[in-house]
Amino acid sequence: MEKFMETATNPVVLMSVLVSIAIFATVITLTLPLFSSDKLGARMKAVSVEREKIRARERARLQAETQRTSIRGKESKRYMRNLVERLSLRNALLDKKGEEKLKQAGFRSEAATTTFLFARFVLPFLFMAIAALYVFVILKIDRPLPMRIFMCIGAGYLGFVVPVLFVSNAVQKRQLSVKRAFPDSLDLLLICVESGMSIEMAFRKVSEEIGAQSIPLAEELSLTTAELSYLSDRRQAYENLANRVGLDGVKAVCLALIQSERYGTPLGTTLRVLSQENRDMRMNEAEKKAAALPPKLTVPMIVFFLPVLFAVIMSPAIIKITSMH
Repeated sequence: MEKFMETATNPVVLMSVLVSIAIFATVITLTLPLFSSDKLGARMKAVSVEREKIRARERARLQAETQRTSIRGKESKRYMRNLVERLSLRNALLDKKGEEKLKQAGFRSEAATTTFLFARFVLPFLFMAIAALYVFVILKIDRPLPMRIFMCIGAGYLGFVVPVLFVSNAVQKRQLSVKRAFPDSLDLLLICVESGMSIEMAFRKVSEEIGAQSIPLAEELSLTTAELSYLSDRRQAYENLANRVGLDGVKAVCLALIQSERYGTPLGTTLRVLSQENRDMRMNEAEKKAAALPPKLTVPMIVFFLPVLFAVIMSPAIIKITSMH
């Protein structure tokens, strides 16, 4: 034991052992990469297989949803489709901007477009017939004939504009819902991306979580997830999202995603900045509405509050004067 301790505490022996360990570690470090196999091909193949599975699953889901929604409407809207095709109403009443408005309002199916064109064609005649019935038969308005005809034509023009107003109102409601929930969705997307998720899985997760706050935004993100799975060009999916929503904040995020796909720029910092910008935009709009509230309340206060206030103040004096007489 004494000899072992003497050998173990000998500086020369300790130096030799340490040098041997260092040489062994150096040799292992230099030769280990030579024996390791290249797993990049297998990893890329696994990613490709998983991507194909996601693509097939999304295609099957979209096909099933399309069949469920279109089979019910084919028979019920056949007369609409026949009228639209026979009179070529798509070329006459719908342009590219109108198609974008329909998509922004959430009416993306062919049946919705057919219904819109059918309504724009039929409602003017229906409104004119109702107006003529009231003007000439029911009310019997005592006005000159040109004025009564002009009133019927105005009703027909109102029927022509009503579908456009309905779509514009739907677009505004949808954009308002998306605008309120979009900063929170960017925060969720940032968390998903920084945790290592792919952009497809991040969009899918965010669409599931944001549905409780904004159903339109959840629908758009789900549709973008499907397009990322089956479109050959991912840039097209981002551009479609920007066109369907029509908001500047969404367009900026889509542009950042396109640049990240093309140049490989880090996405986390960009999403964090864009999220803060969208929150600032939302706060600025709230401050504008709060600043515009006093002028809007001026007329109701003058019309409704001041007469009541004067009545309360002057009623005792009026009662006393009348009692004296």
